[in-house]
Amino acid sequence: MSFAQLGLRAELVEAVTSKGYTEPTLIQSQAIPTILEGRDLMGGSQTGTGKTAAFTLPMLQLLASRSDQGRRTRNPRALVLTPTRELAAQVGDSVATYGTGLNLSSTIIFGGVGIRPQIDRLRRGIDILIATPGRLLDHASQGTVDLSQVEILVLDEADRMLDMGFIHDIRKVLKLLPARRQNLLFSATYSNEIKKLSDGILHEPVLVEVARRNTAAEKVTQVMHPVAKSAKRTLLSQLIRDGEWTQVLVFNRTKHGANRLAKQLEDDGITACAIHGNKSQSARTKALSDFKSGKVRVLVATDVASRGLDISRLPHVVNFELPNVPEDYVHRIGRTGRAGEEGSAHSLVSADERGLLRDIEKLLKREIPVKEIEGFRMHEADGLEDARNTSRGGNRNSGRSSGGRSGGGQSNNGRPSGPPRRRKPFNRRSGDSRSAAHS
Repeated sequence: MSFAQLGLRAELVEAVTSKGYTEPTLIQSQAIPTILEGRDLMGGSQTGTGKTAAFTLPMLQLLASRSDQGRRTRNPRALVLTPTRELAAQVGDSVATYGTGLNLSSTIIFGGVGIRPQIDRLRRGIDILIATPGRLLDHASQGTVDLSQVEILVLDEADRMLDMGFIHDIRKVLKLLPARRQNLLFSATYSNEIKKLSDGILHEPVLVEVARRNTAAEKVTQVMHPVAKSAKRTLLSQLIRDGEWTQVLVFNRTKHGANRLAKQLEDDGITACAIHGNKSQSARTKALSDFKSGKVRVLVATDVASRGLDISRLPHVVNFELPNVPEDYVHRIGRTGRAGEEGSAHSLVSADERGLLRDIEKLLKREIPVKEIEGFRMHEADGLEDARNTSRGGNRNSGRSSGGRSGGGQSNNGRPSGPPRRRKPFNRRSGDSRSAAHS
């Protein structure tokens, strides 16, 4: 099937073709005709499957057709809500690229930058507004945006918005919109909270789901490396050097940790920079640009970057620390293996992350393959396999894998290891390990 066969007008087909796309992805082929019919839609798909174009293309067509019929206003006629600045920028780029041949205007508003230029742009009149919830409400409170003419509402990455605590902001925004409108909600993962949100927004929606819920992209090779917490940085540097990785996205849980790791990699002779919520928008934009261009080999990010980073053919993602929320693992590794490309995801897992590993594998409904790296199997990393065996009826009291040490000897760094450490028995049902990981 071609894009023209989906019912898209010539200008849009030409814009898509000029970007090198000849056939729609599965979610595009299912979502575009439904949206063109004016129906509400609940879309679920893995990240990197072309979801942004799935709503951008039909939205542009509907607005352009209504403009041809004389239905114009200076106020926004379509509103796209996104959880992060990066995702807002990505959607804005898609709207600008695909809408080149159409007489439609758009703008992006988010926090972290001056509000005055945004106010000036809104006053000139726009058709499509892409916004993060907080900054949008700032404009609404100042009376610089009027949402009463919105015909199409898109909630992009709805699950991430709920994770980030935007539910109250979303409800405030909904009160500013007209009751009659078309609603499109996209979410990579589903939960009871998402269902409750969709039930309150969507009217007789069509469900478009192109992959099993909460699954990772099929072409992403996943592997887990057991390693002592103190040796993670050394192992990461070795993986990058030995594998000759030229472009690596590394995820860390905290902003301070991301800054520290980026500096440590630089000290190891590996070009790196950090991207997280405390960085200014200009700094985040420059870091991402340098990473995409190859000036920087490693981009260390917090989960603020797990959505909205669209890096074509990104080969490697590393979880330096496992995420506290298992669904975030899916989003992190979804930065590679996009649009049908192959990719690899490596997780450096220490003993205190066993509970997080257990939750991720429960979500995936399968175990992540283990690959031990010679010289990095330390006491602290022992017990990961035992944690899995516990849930299958194995010994819950041993606290160590079958390959664990039973006495003293030499550690991997050449120093005497002394008497064996006393390990707290691990019980997968207790949640103790997860609590330790959160502290």
